[in-house]
Amino acid sequence: MKRIAFQGMHGAFSEAAAYKYFGRKIKTLECNTFSDIFEAVEDDAEYGVLPVENSVEGSVSQAYDLLLERNLHVVGEVILRIEHCLIANEGVSINNIKKVYSHPQALGQSRQYIEKLGVEAIPFGDTAGSVKMLKEARLMDSGAIASEHAAKLYGMHILRRNIENNKENYTRFFILSKRALKSGNKISIAFVTRHIPGALHMALGCFAAEDINMTYIQSRPIPGKPWEYRFYIDCEGYLKSAKMQNAINCLRNLSLLVKILGTYRMAKTIT
Repeated sequence: MKRIAFQGMHGAFSEAAAYKYFGRKIKTLECNTFSDIFEAVEDDAEYGVLPVENSVEGSVSQAYDLLLERNLHVVGEVILRIEHCLIANEGVSINNIKKVYSHPQALGQSRQYIEKLGVEAIPFGDTAGSVKMLKEARLMDSGAIASEHAAKLYGMHILRRNIENNKENYTRFFILSKRALKSGNKISIAFVTRHIPGALHMALGCFAAEDINMTYIQSRPIPGKPWEYRFYIDCEGYLKSAKMQNAINCLRNLSLLVKILGTYRMAKTIT
């Protein structure tokens, strides 16, 4: 049985993403932090599930920093529809709610509903963990924002479903492994350009010149180097193709650092 590491407690959206990608016949491993996911896969887990982008809140910056700093490979991606529920202990009504706990991303994605309720939003480590905490502490004046699965898993009551600001709310997750794949129709790359005028324009031009479609670009500050950045891109195409090799070689000539984060099969559907 495959061992899959994810951040959060059982019932988290990352665990749901693991089940969507691998099926139900897996053993999921709880991790406290994103760094712990990398350590688990480097140790004895076969794969890790790492959230990297939300369609509402944007990129998960820490995840991208870790992808460059650590030595795991991206071998897959999965896109999960995020449906938030307001969850509480049995016997609690919406009128009783004074505080709402959840992961900061979930609070942000449900901001409009929280403001409408007029309650205090309190950040918590993860969505499912906030539900577990409510139950164990027997809090009768508080709610949690998490998935329907988390409510069922911990035997809690759903007060409202689909409270997210935007119903087109999706999170993209990378699948991580110690071993890189050799084939796939999508590639993720990190690079640092030379600190010269037009460097980024020229770097991106490497892919435009080969008619390669980029589906994502993100910049992150370089620690210790104010106003200098490293970049992350996703491209459609095959790593071994002549066009992709030409583009990557061009990028290497213009950059101080180029790292292929992984090649993998593009997620087909958004569900």
